[in-house]
Amino acid sequence: MEVLDPPAVRRWARLATDALGGARAEIDALNVFPVADGDTGTNLHLTMLSAAEAVEALPEDVDAAVMWQTLSYGALIGARGNSGVIVSQALRGLAEVLKDGSDLRAGLLRAAGLAREAVARPVEGTVLSVLEAAARAVQEVTGDLAAVARRAAGAARAALRRTPEQLDVLARSGVVDAGGAGLAIILESLERVITDSHSDRYDVPAPTARISPMTEVGAGYEVMYLLDADDDAVAKLRAELDAMGDSLVVVGGGGLWNVHVHVGEAGPAVEAGLRAGRPHRIRITYLAERTHRASAGRGVVSVAAGDGIAALFEECGAVVVRREPGTRPTLPAMLAAIREAGSEVAVLPNDEGAGAVATAAAEIAREDGVVVSVLPTRATVQGLAALAVHDPLRRFDDDVVAMTDAAGHTRHGHLVVADREAVTSAGVCRPGDVLGLIDGDVSVIGETLEDVATLVVDRMVAGGGELVTLVTGADAPVRLAGHVEAHLAAGRPDVDLVVYDGEQGGYPLLIGVE
Repeated sequence: MEVLDPPAVRRWARLATDALGGARAEIDALNVFPVADGDTGTNLHLTMLSAAEAVEALPEDVDAAVMWQTLSYGALIGARGNSGVIVSQALRGLAEVLKDGSDLRAGLLRAAGLAREAVARPVEGTVLSVLEAAARAVQEVTGDLAAVARRAAGAARAALRRTPEQLDVLARSGVVDAGGAGLAIILESLERVITDSHSDRYDVPAPTARISPMTEVGAGYEVMYLLDADDDAVAKLRAELDAMGDSLVVVGGGGLWNVHVHVGEAGPAVEAGLRAGRPHRIRITYLAERTHRASAGRGVVSVAAGDGIAALFEECGAVVVRREPGTRPTLPAMLAAIREAGSEVAVLPNDEGAGAVATAAAEIAREDGVVVSVLPTRATVQGLAALAVHDPLRRFDDDVVAMTDAAGHTRHGHLVVADREAVTSAGVCRPGDVLGLIDGDVSVIGETLEDVATLVVDRMVAGGGELVTLVTGADAPVRLAGHVEAHLAAGRPDVDLVVYDGEQGGYPLLIGVE
């Protein structure tokens, strides 16, 4: 790849988002500075998720300038926490340079400069140090874009390992900087997109000591808001907020700013914003003890990829979030569903991609006092199994355990028709072949839906099971479910069968075995 074109930027945003979502808990566990509130991984994930959803909403033929500007804007309005705000400013620096060209070296240098300028009192051994190390390292690279990306990612990882030497609280706690760990993942994601490389997992250095959930006493409040204001007014606001507290970061430009500060009293920080312009999306968090606003009710939120599936979940009392096959639900839609469901909510993502969005929405909802548990359902049939044992009269924790157990004991499979030649775990497939997948891996390749369906069901029930669930898709042949039913009746009459019309696209048949 010679340039970071719009499709590459879109892929990078999503890859970085998913990687941060996967590493969220591990990064949260590193979080001891500036306050040990265990949310840096979550905040970085939410920041990149906002950027990714912004660029994914653009048309396919958008030009580079609009793509980069939208990435920067999405990160700015969705930035959360100290590190999230800093990373949004780094993305702005990249956007300013790369919207008009492909000089990643200059882009990283600008990103590091803007990020440092945004922090009122920069501290070494943080995300700033990691970003600056990456920017400095690439200035000496004479190779192509791939060489620059590799050097940036490698330098960031090396700088991350040095952060305990720069910041004493990290050394005492046995951790590297949490924000720096997130930035390293973002740059490694960029390297993967540019070099078209693949890696199973990003490495997040684990703590070498047990960390207290809150090591800073009397930390006060974290105040964040978006601010519509002129540049001149923001300069005065910085001075006011700097005198009130610490961890001050103000990023943005062109009339829109994101303000973050830790203060002893929240009111004066918001009033300062009112004097500077129009603050909105105001978020105030008590750092030493989170307070919540809870509404009444117990509920379940379930993601559905077909009209029939949605109707099934709704009949069982779930609040349904719709998605198209192959896509993720949006964060606003997921958050709205959780808030609608009640004060204690179990979320059934029913898809790995939807799981990351559900986790992000749950973090936001918890700030409003909602008790949320995201269950590890990776398929629709697991969601159906979980909902079948849901009992709103049980204690919430007990109900979550029962639903999780039901989902975990449900193997899932599905059929799909190949649209191109590919190498799979079951061999080479060609366009038009029917693939049978079990627990996410291709297990069978055949010529007809009926033959592959029976082979998949046979293999799934061979491992044990008393109930087979079939969910037929919008393009499934009328006799597909009947063919499987007859096959089971002849060979496994001891197994019960349930058939639903899911009307999902893309997958002619979904299969569950409990």
